[in-house]
Amino acid sequence: MEACCTCARLLSAVPAYSEKSEKLIPPDRQLECCGRVICGDCLHKNSRFETYCPYCQISSEPSLLPQGLKEPPSYDRIARTSNALPIDTKDEKGEQALDLPPPYTSAPQPTSNSNSSSPPAYSTPSSSSSPASDPKSTPTLHHLHPDDTIPSLALSYSVPPSLLRSFNRLTSDHLLAARKTILIPPGYSSVSLSPHPVESEEEATRKTMIRRWMVATKIADYEVACLYLENNRWDLDRAVEAVLEDEKWERDHPVKGKGKGRERGLGMWASQAAFLRRRGR
Repeated sequence: MEACCTCARLLSAVPAYSEKSEKLIPPDRQLECCGRVICGDCLHKNSRFETYCPYCQISSEPSLLPQGLKEPPSYDRIARTSNALPIDTKDEKGEQALDLPPPYTSAPQPTSNSNSSSPPAYSTPSSSSSPASDPKSTPTLHHLHPDDTIPSLALSYSVPPSLLRSFNRLTSDHLLAARKTILIPPGYSSVSLSPHPVESEEEATRKTMIRRWMVATKIADYEVACLYLENNRWDLDRAVEAVLEDEKWERDHPVKGKGKGRERGLGMWASQAAFLRRRGR
């Protein structure tokens, strides 16, 4: 029983009609080059088999592909020798063969009479050549001003903006506003354009105290925060206790009247009014 050379089905098992269109499929094709047979179902699915042999790679009609393509060379075409020396550039058929890589040879051991120089001995670097003392290997500290931006700093220090962001781990330019200092990568400038803090230590402590008071009392009014802290001589605990006392006084003495604003009692403006009433007493 003969079988198809492409789908490996017996020719007697191949249907005479197509399963999808129910049309009559073409007859089987006998290849003249190798004597194999391609069934009609394969010819119906792939019309290229009508003029092409997939085994001999020969087409019966003009084609752009070269006729009779050869198989790739096998691995045993390269002669193997025991000492791994280069072989002849041509094999037994006279075709160009691949060259083997150069043989591995161990390095000659230096003798007492040889003039080969040994590698230099390892020596501990001196303190003058250490990277920490080298100004070109240490980053430069820059104290940020309110109008500093990534493009302006990159232009001032001649640093690429992308390098400035990656060196300071900034994923976005607006994150610069949350920092007080920034590091300039080494190798660009060893002189800082802003070596000293913009704000004094007292001003920084004052702003920190105001922020902590706002977080503790949940009142985001800058003037009210300054009034409470100044009245309590910038004692954070006493200023927070004063707010709690005013809120307690408001709960005990609610403001009567129409409107939702008067019935809420506590709030930013109510705390400020209670504080002013306490100062007037």
